[in-house]
Amino acid sequence: MTEISALGEFGLIKRLTQDIKTTNNATLYGVGDDCAVLHYPDSEVLVTTDMLMEGVHFDLTYIDMYHLGFKSAQVNISDVFAMNGTPRQLIVSLALSKRFKVEDLEEFYAGLRAACEQWKVDIVGGDTTSSYTGLAVSITCIGEAPRSEIVYRNGAKDTDLICVSGDLGAAYMGLQLLEREKTVYYQQVDEAKKKNDQLALQQLKAFQPDFAGKEYLLQRQLRPEARGDIIKRLREANIKPTAMMDISDGLSSELLHICDQSNCGCRVFEKNIPIDYQTAVMAEEMNMNVTTCAMNGGEDYELLFTVPIGDHAKIEKMEGVKLIGHITKPEFGKQLVARDGSEFEITAQGWNPLQAK
Repeated sequence: MTEISALGEFGLIKRLTQDIKTTNNATLYGVGDDCAVLHYPDSEVLVTTDMLMEGVHFDLTYIDMYHLGFKSAQVNISDVFAMNGTPRQLIVSLALSKRFKVEDLEEFYAGLRAACEQWKVDIVGGDTTSSYTGLAVSITCIGEAPRSEIVYRNGAKDTDLICVSGDLGAAYMGLQLLEREKTVYYQQVDEAKKKNDQLALQQLKAFQPDFAGKEYLLQRQLRPEARGDIIKRLREANIKPTAMMDISDGLSSELLHICDQSNCGCRVFEKNIPIDYQTAVMAEEMNMNVTTCAMNGGEDYELLFTVPIGDHAKIEKMEGVKLIGHITKPEFGKQLVARDGSEFEITAQGWNPLQAK
């Protein structure tokens, strides 16, 4: 393994980016100077950024550097799609503790580049620095969209249809599965240490959790996919959403964002919320309410959007999209209609990284 100090900052950057080639016409100059040079003559520029902190947003006990790089890129690219835009460039900055080696960073960049190549996004720069507390990842994604095509959160109107892509709750159940297996592993380690059982400790180094039948849940947590395919289908069907965002903090939180910014209410039907079979089985196994998981889990990175009621027939035919409710006047509130017809006020129970512990 190669110490990062052996290369230095500029040597590390050169090693990680030396064979990166740009593909977008808007990228005039990428990695290699004080600034990247971009040119957008006929469209608006979209910029989004996310910071991911070890121990808060990810746990290297169960996500490897490749998948961390892939996920870090996808979650930023997803934000550009959520504005009905096209992602074009990515800037990545890392803060690293001494436990990371050059090969770790090469794995991270391999995942990062796989995500960027999927959506034809250019990596055009970034920064690296040292950290005393582990790994911090900061990603900025730059995209474009014609001004008339940009979709904000504040455009939903009474009678609009509420739609989601894919299925919900699987990423959250994948996280619960990983956390459970991590707990089991460390309990076994603690027991072996208490007994000073060196053989058991040696065997635990090869510990392999049993994830058979739950692969989809792990994929949704460790390898999320931005839904650029849904944006493409909407464009092909000549549908422009009236409001849209991606589901990062949970369906309930995102619904409230759209309703609050659009000054409207909503009615969402529990029976229409798309849930994968593995999600339902895992929720039952862990004695959790599957609708609660789907409403509040987060990290699905699916698209939540509203469309005019006149697009109902088009939406009904669209693969990968589910109609889950409709927008109402604000005085009717934000309601979840249960399977038995009873109604409950939707509350924001999704993940909040700044919430007091």
